[in-house]
Amino acid sequence: MINGDSIGQHLGEYFCSLRYEDIPESLVYKIKTYFLDWVASAVAGAYEAPTQIMLSLSSELDGSTTKEAFIIPNSSRHTALMAALVNGASSHVREMDDLHRPSIFHPAAPIMPAALAACEKVHASGKELIMAILTGYEVGIRVALAAGKSHYDLWHTTATCGTFGAAAAAAKAIGLAPAPFAWALGSAGTQASGLWQFLSDGAMSKQLHTGKAAFNGLLGALLAQKGLTGPFRIFEGDKGFLRATSNDYDTSFLTENLGTIFYTEQNSLKYYASCGHTHTAVQAALSLKDQLVEGTSSVEAINVYIYKQALNLLGRVNPETPYLAKFHIPFCVATALCYGHVGLDDFTEQRLKDQEICHLISLVSLHEHDTFTRLYPRQWPAKVEIHLKDGRTLEAESHHPKGDPENPLAENELIEKFQALCHEKLDKEIQQRLIDTILTLEKLDDVARIFDAT
Repeated sequence: MINGDSIGQHLGEYFCSLRYEDIPESLVYKIKTYFLDWVASAVAGAYEAPTQIMLSLSSELDGSTTKEAFIIPNSSRHTALMAALVNGASSHVREMDDLHRPSIFHPAAPIMPAALAACEKVHASGKELIMAILTGYEVGIRVALAAGKSHYDLWHTTATCGTFGAAAAAAKAIGLAPAPFAWALGSAGTQASGLWQFLSDGAMSKQLHTGKAAFNGLLGALLAQKGLTGPFRIFEGDKGFLRATSNDYDTSFLTENLGTIFYTEQNSLKYYASCGHTHTAVQAALSLKDQLVEGTSSVEAINVYIYKQALNLLGRVNPETPYLAKFHIPFCVATALCYGHVGLDDFTEQRLKDQEICHLISLVSLHEHDTFTRLYPRQWPAKVEIHLKDGRTLEAESHHPKGDPENPLAENELIEKFQALCHEKLDKEIQQRLIDTILTLEKLDDVARIFDAT
């Protein structure tokens, strides 16, 4: 079946006809803040090992005749596909990229690189980039919601569902009609992958996941433009994506309330430099720090209560590297109690050997909280309970950490985060030009000029 009625076709018909004028100004502003936040993460990841490895590969592949898109980590130009790959990897490595909590999905790292590269390739306007990002976010989030909680047990949603979002963003950017749009989604689905085993093994695959999701989604759209068909029923088919990767999927999320609900509005921007599943525990711990008037030496035991899925994913992580420490709940809680923050500079080899942190980690016990498990993924709650040597108990809960839509970053806080992520690579003048350009993105005639300042 090449053409016909399908969920992919329905999505194509809606998003191909969606116009900038149809979008509320408040949502346009949020998309610009998401883009600014993503650029900062891509800059910050420039010197990390996974990014440098991919940059070395890009340098071996001749892009001299096709300088379609900007590679953020080394300020070079290459093919759109290679830019999507490297930017996707770089923007996920520091664990500061955004999060859509209900769908358990980081949209920016796979979707932004494909949207940007595709828009640069065709010299699209800022408004067209905004629409490409929105299309990618809406499709990617809807696919992740449809995949259900069971998908996340084995599959890295950001990689799998992110491939669909990247394809949709690129399809919108290059102006595909509804049928090729659906083909692009079909090709995305047959390429979608990303397994959690890397977390147990301490491998670098998480960055490969986002880079390849961006690359594969863009590839699917570019091939569809040239006539390569993809499975039209990739979502609902008997051998399609959802049936293959989930046992609790719900296809209604894909098409219900199109045009009346924009899931993109409910996106979170990270405030703490660790895995999103640690953030409520971190925030609860931070709220208790000032009550430790005698310091952490007064602590006898720490209990962290959290939802089952966080324990399933993070409970066996060994913080043997600074990167893995970002996924270790006891390390993050101990850091919050010792230093009063969990930021970019808190994950170092020195901190892994910090005697105070190591002692606190030994006092932490993790427990499932049944109510929190029922609330997940609508909320990602945690409770921290500190037993003191004098017999007192301190406790705090967090349901909406800093950066969630219920507890959002102010614009000045977003800019401060941008500056903190970019300060090693970009001077203040360049940072300010990027901030000004991105926050007025709708006025830009050609998005290929965004990085002229760098």
